[in-house]
Amino acid sequence: MKTYSTAEVAKMLEISWDTLHRWMREKKISAPPATALGKINVRLWTVRDIEEVRKYKLKHYWGKGGRKKRTKQWK
Repeated sequence: MKTYSTAEVAKMLEISWDTLHRWMREKKISAPPATALGKINVRLWTVRDIEEVRKYKLKHYWGKGGRKKRTKQWK
């Protein structure tokens, strides 16, 4: 079974690495457990994990800078 790193998942879903980590930290998505590879802890994402994040993104993610642009004020 193929697994992906967190950076690869973020790139595949076209979101920033920071956004993906924020969603994990805020428990908006369930992250796979950290696995030790040598002296480094990594999260190995499966296709099923990625699909869960993709579904969350479709429902809740508006893209970079979720704020609306300010319109010109008329006097």
